Amino acid sequence: MTSRRWFHPNITGIEAEQLLLSRGVHGSFLARPSKSNPGDFTLSVRRNDEVTHIKIQNSGDYYDLYGGEKFATLAELVQYYTEQHDLLRERSGHVIELHYPLNCKDPTSERWYHGHLSGRDAEKLLMDKGKPGSFLVRESQSKPGDFVLSVLTIEEKHENVDRKTKVTHVMIRYQEDGKYDVGGGERFDTLSDLVEHYKKNPMVEKSGIVVHLKQPFNTTRINAANIESRVRELNKVADNSEKPKQGFWEEFEVLQQQECKLLYPRKEGQRPENKSKNRYKNILPFDTTRVEIRDADPEIPGSDYINANYIRSTHGEGCHMEEGKVFIATQGCLQNTITDFWKMVYQENTHVIVMTTKEMERGRNKCFRYWPDPNVLKEYGKVLVRNVDERTAQDYILRELEVTHIEQREQVRYIWHYQYLSWPDHGVPNEPGGVLSFLEQVNRTQSAIPDTGPIVVHCSAGIGRTGTIIVIDTLIDIINRQGLDSDIDIPKTIQRVRQQRSGMVQTEAQYKFIYMAVQQYIDTAQKRLEEEQRNKTKEREYSNIKYPQMTNSRSKTNMTSSRSSSVFSRGVTSLVTEYPRGWGTVVLWPHTAE
Repeated sequence: MTSRRWFHPNITGIEAEQLLLSRGVHGSFLARPSKSNPGDFTLSVRRNDEVTHIKIQNSGDYYDLYGGEKFATLAELVQYYTEQHDLLRERSGHVIELHYPLNCKDPTSERWYHGHLSGRDAEKLLMDKGKPGSFLVRESQSKPGDFVLSVLTIEEKHENVDRKTKVTHVMIRYQEDGKYDVGGGERFDTLSDLVEHYKKNPMVEKSGIVVHLKQPFNTTRINAANIESRVRELNKVADNSEKPKQGFWEEFEVLQQQECKLLYPRKEGQRPENKSKNRYKNILPFDTTRVEIRDADPEIPGSDYINANYIRSTHGEGCHMEEGKVFIATQGCLQNTITDFWKMVYQENTHVIVMTTKEMERGRNKCFRYWPDPNVLKEYGKVLVRNVDERTAQDYILRELEVTHIEQREQVRYIWHYQYLSWPDHGVPNEPGGVLSFLEQVNRTQSAIPDTGPIVVHCSAGIGRTGTIIVIDTLIDIINRQGLDSDIDIPKTIQRVRQQRSGMVQTEAQYKFIYMAVQQYIDTAQKRLEEEQRNKTKEREYSNIKYPQMTNSRSKTNMTSSRSSSVFSRGVTSLVTEYPRGWGTVVLWPHTAE
């Protein structure tokens, strides 16, 4: 596990419940110091709409759950029970799953704060992309609760040896009174104050190397719940004396400069027989992720080609990577590609198509109409399409299409065609509310259809508006899966999408619109959760932690041992941990090797 950000040093059980129920999802967890047994810890886990609290013993020699496996560190214990999903269970046998760490709030919203970045990764970032004087701040891996200032410095020049760069790591201590210092020096109220001080007053290493803090090395990772602070930072107007543009422009430009690293073969789209199937001659699908039409005639060169790519979203890190949604990003149909389009839709078992352009914009054809008029049946190759119904909403048209295949005896398929009309050509909508509402309807339809294939998304070229819609939807999916506490990285998400189709998200305006849409989505979700919590707790007693009357420690011990024996009598060859003061019972299930 790369981080201990799931450790919350200063919260009570009640506050842990409030955090997990307002920011987490089923499987979210955090660890905190025990209030009843100083020196011990508590693991709090959300299970649907309740929170289970599990005591962790710190014996002085090891950590354990009052029995079971023993660990040298708290982080190793948490990692073990996160990876071994079947070991923690309630007495009822229900599994307690540790899926998503609910992270302690970042101590600052400054963009130079990189959270749980490791020392090795910090060195690689600064050596690969930094300049002398580039710096960042990260949390300490060896001393949780403290921080590290990592700076790219220049070694002094020796005889006949050129000066070399290296990364210096300076420990920042977080004191019990809430102040920060470096090596017992001057104390500061915030990390920002400390960094500002040492930008003006360089430090000197024992070797004599001067540690200058010149330019921050900014991160793009943010905690979803803190997106408002990041947007505020990116919206700041630059000083006239420095760069003319910063914030969104600067972040988007860094992203654009990395485009050259994402060039993959596009030979199929360049073949002579396929050139006429591309709306724009230089906007071609990567061969690595292209959609191949399987119902193709092997005698006809290029009959398996369509200008379309799979876009697969993944999230998480390391062994916790999860497969997310799958999309198909494609161009707007040409007159000679409509049959191929319907072949693709049918073979991929797609039930939802999202179109983000009008057929004509500024007098130019952006997409040839590939659906019939209302109540008309039309044949596209071997696929028959009937337009059953058309409904107009505020920003879009919804068409219900009935689809059958001439040669396959299958049930009629229904495809929902969403055409968004309020996205201006060469621009973005004035505010993201309409797009968010549109996506909510699209996802509601997609999730109601069992075993459905990818959502097909297109505009004209299939990269600008298409990429923006897919990135927004991918980020919303991460937040819905992992809660408002999840880490999101908008530039990194765009990069992953661009690895699958070139040029996705075309302009700074689209880039900023993604931030605005995600911010509004989170703001709405937070308000909804707060309202739900107010309604739930109006007349609800705090029920997870009760304090039964105990006359002495012997009665506590007797209670634990008697209940433990009742579980062992059922044949469970494992430890039962029940805690005094009304803590829930947890069974450590025996692990059987596959």
